[in-house]
Amino acid sequence: MSHRDWLYLLGLLVPFVAYDLALKWLLIVSWPKDLGLAENIMLMRSDLLFGLGYVLLWVCLFVMMRRGPFRPIFVGLFHVATIFVALISAVAYQYFAVTGSTLDSGFILYSLSSGGGLADVVTSEVTPGLLALILLVLAYAFVGPWLVARLVGRWRGWPEAVEAGTIGFPWLRVAGLGLLTCALFSFSLQPGGSGGIAAPSKSFSLDSFVNVAKTALENGGTLAYATEPPGPPPDASLVRAAEAEKRNVVLVHLESTRAQSVTPYNPGLETTPFMDELAEESLLAEQAYVVVPHTTNALATANCGVDPPLNPWQTSSLGDQAPAECLADLLKEQGYDTAWFTSSTAEFEIERLPELVSNLGYEEFYPLESMDTEGFEPANYFGYEDDIMLEPSRDWLTEQKRSGNPFIATYETITPHHQYLAPQERYGFEDFSEDELLNRYQNSVRYQDFFLKNLFDQYKELGLYEDTVFVLYGDHGEGFGEHGRYQHDNMIYEEGLRIPLLFHDPGRFENSERVTAPVSQLDILPTVANLLGYEVEGGDYKGSSLLLPLPKARTLMAGCWSESGCMASIKGTEKYIYHFEDMPEEIFDLSKDPGELNNLAGQYSPEELDERRRELLEWRSQVNATYGNRTSG
Repeated sequence: MSHRDWLYLLGLLVPFVAYDLALKWLLIVSWPKDLGLAENIMLMRSDLLFGLGYVLLWVCLFVMMRRGPFRPIFVGLFHVATIFVALISAVAYQYFAVTGSTLDSGFILYSLSSGGGLADVVTSEVTPGLLALILLVLAYAFVGPWLVARLVGRWRGWPEAVEAGTIGFPWLRVAGLGLLTCALFSFSLQPGGSGGIAAPSKSFSLDSFVNVAKTALENGGTLAYATEPPGPPPDASLVRAAEAEKRNVVLVHLESTRAQSVTPYNPGLETTPFMDELAEESLLAEQAYVVVPHTTNALATANCGVDPPLNPWQTSSLGDQAPAECLADLLKEQGYDTAWFTSSTAEFEIERLPELVSNLGYEEFYPLESMDTEGFEPANYFGYEDDIMLEPSRDWLTEQKRSGNPFIATYETITPHHQYLAPQERYGFEDFSEDELLNRYQNSVRYQDFFLKNLFDQYKELGLYEDTVFVLYGDHGEGFGEHGRYQHDNMIYEEGLRIPLLFHDPGRFENSERVTAPVSQLDILPTVANLLGYEVEGGDYKGSSLLLPLPKARTLMAGCWSESGCMASIKGTEKYIYHFEDMPEEIFDLSKDPGELNNLAGQYSPEELDERRRELLEWRSQVNATYGNRTSG
């Protein structure tokens, strides 16, 4: 190759490698625990090996394509490939910075096939500085190497082209470099770092592009579907257990609301005084858990009483068919009217919310698009502040009271969802935390409490309160770096799984009642049925009524939303977490260690750990079979 070729080639590759290493280093130094220089270098190993391999790959290819009619196409491919790898690195960096999770091919494919999602998460916190840096990198990648080679070439007096053979490269050496390139790429697939407790995961230790490529290879890089769709859910119905007037049901779906951020579960934190007051006259579950910490999945669990899908691909199938006869369907058979209100857009979570709501049994759907936004503020990229639901609710309830029909209504809030932009003028803004992000979230939860009070006041003003059973439940929690992760989809720790859950039946729980054993969103449907005087007949419901003694030796199962991300099982106060070999297994005694800081897995025998792991994997297989084994690979 000529001197110009070398300068052109390295003029793009050297800055690219430096850029990739810099992004990884920024993530390493932001890790909450000082890992030490040696560990940090090991965490950079995959990035270094991939960078060297990528440089050698293009050196070899440039030698083989020194000239000829296809050289311009080849050079264009060189730029496109390098820009593509650089963009993956930038997206992976931002995704980890926002969520604390590594980016994989499954999530990219799902986001692209679903028309968004990834963009909302990644771009929501892109700063002008980061955007400027990305644009600068792209601009340089397009014209920088050419400009550098041209300017330096003129300065040094290099000819525009060289005759064939004047600056050669032995083919034997090219073959040797090719083998070295393959070896570097192969070694870059091996995780670095110690992989110990409190250390970053194996996937984090891989170069971001390598991790995306590796997960694509492991999953076959394609979408696999069941040869036959799952059959219809088994028939179920409500049977009147006691004679009583039909009463209304209200489900309040508390978006991104974790137990530790509401006052009934954390008395020292005065974010939700109304909920705290309500809890004094309610049945409250002290240890309530989600099955999957993702909104759509929680909607299915709470409304249908069965395990939800355990990955994004199956979650999309909820828009095709409900997994069971859901609560609204069961009540419609008893003469109930149904309505769903949400302050989010109809495109919330990109998982076909209108179809989902219909499949859950609701006949009337009122999303943000049906509401007047004048005078209300956006709460995040998915919707507006929750008070926007009050007027449509009042109109619908007025008609319901006139008709005299019993009803079930769901109110799906959105204000506590990331970006946590609760309006500050309407109800003020408090200082709950020195952490700016957490403080915004706590204030969003506080805003939601005002909405709850306004909603209950509305039912009282319309004379419907005494005849209505209210259920308040968090759809999932939210992480703020307590275990190095943020948001919720892959939050398998208490801040992601443990939620508020209370049943308010006016006049029934006046002295407050508590359920101390671990319970789940699966228990909502049978508990509501019992509160209304019904028993569920038929179906394949997993939950238990909280009005009755719970089964002994009960095990709760939970899984992350990302495929092969993480799972957990809870038996009493003992919690086991499995990370699919990406991190060490974990066991916590929640009675002594509610913050999950002391991993006790080392105190258990391999046989005991194998049993807990097998139990989770069998549950996962059963749930996947229910939804047709639709996965990303």
